[in-house]
Amino acid sequence: MQQATTHISRAIDDKLMEFVVFAIESAAQKTGIPAPVLYNRLEKVDLITRYLIEGYDVLHTQSREYIADTLIEALDNWERYYKEKEK
Repeated sequence: MQQATTHISRAIDDKLMEFVVFAIESAAQKTGIPAPVLYNRLEKVDLITRYLIEGYDVLHTQSREYIADTLIEALDNWERYYKEKEK
């Protein structure tokens, strides 16, 4: 039974990872920002975990355009928040 649970857990992790890559690539294409640069910006404000992973259940049912648009908007908002916080 443990082996089956491990297999299911790994499949879920793989699906989640595929979604994160899909979302970052979609936003990168829409903005023209290279995916590694966008990844670093998202990671800096913890949006990969706080938005993409924690929001997976809702986000993975949305369109590619919606995911890219909301990810870009969230990134802009969080970067602005942290920039203002530094002042």
